[in-house]
Amino acid sequence: MDNDEKPKAAKPVWWNSIPEKDQASFADGGPDLPWNAQYKLGEDSIPRDGVPRGEVSKHHWKGVKIYPGVERDYWIYVPKQYDETKPACLMVFQDGAYYLGKDAETSVVFDNLIHAGEIPVTIGLFVSPGDKGPGMPFYGGTDNRSFEYDSLGDMYARFLIEELIPEVRKTYKIVDDPAGRAICGISSGGICAFTVAWERPDVFTKVVSHCGSFTNMRGGHVYPSLVRKTEKKPIRVFLQSGAKDCDLIYGNWPLANQEMAAALKYREYDYQFVFGEAGHSIKHGGAILPDTLRWLWRDYPDGTPKADRPQ
Repeated sequence: MDNDEKPKAAKPVWWNSIPEKDQASFADGGPDLPWNAQYKLGEDSIPRDGVPRGEVSKHHWKGVKIYPGVERDYWIYVPKQYDETKPACLMVFQDGAYYLGKDAETSVVFDNLIHAGEIPVTIGLFVSPGDKGPGMPFYGGTDNRSFEYDSLGDMYARFLIEELIPEVRKTYKIVDDPAGRAICGISSGGICAFTVAWERPDVFTKVVSHCGSFTNMRGGHVYPSLVRKTEKKPIRVFLQSGAKDCDLIYGNWPLANQEMAAALKYREYDYQFVFGEAGHSIKHGGAILPDTLRWLWRDYPDGTPKADRPQ
């Protein structure tokens, strides 16, 4: 796929069935509303002359054993600097179409930051949710997104680790060092990113959650308490939410993210929490994505596995 051909994220099929109050809260995430429109992409998210452009290719996957028969599209970003003799770092994005779209331009951000040496040579895996499943609690629907993303436990982590990443590794070399692996998502994809690292810090140690759904959709409201009561895990977490984020039947997103941040602080995690004014939207998270990635990879500048780095 040409870099200028961007995937499009469709409006969810359950939209017309949800209560008007919840529709109004989702509507606060409209990109043209002033509290969202104030967040704009900066120069790190715009193509620059002289910067090598990575390649984005589109693929399709049919689930084998974790979500058998469930299908999805996914995209692989490979930076121009990728050397097939050396393993690259990996960053996985849930709701991959959003992150390749105009409000985040993640492939352009990767191009610029890798070229500048501000993040390591990193392959991006942008994954769509499954096409068929139980839909959302209360709202309904027919896709697998909520089941995959909002459920606690290691099921989605196993899908990545046992099915999709091995498929990518048939073509590209990826580091085994968990410090060289990151995972990111928005909304239900945000709590999913946290769940993957929480369950499998031996595989992923870096998390970015935009407007994370740490609410009672499928039990995720328990995370602040779990974080406080569980021995600290070797993960680094970036959280973003906003004052106009969702207030739905499942819970209040601004409060839930503030509780998560407080829990991470209590347990002395390496974390950052950016709270702004935006609604349930990628606008704020996309605008700050370059700085987020710099923070996330700040001590892994050249992709050298931790064991091989100078002490």
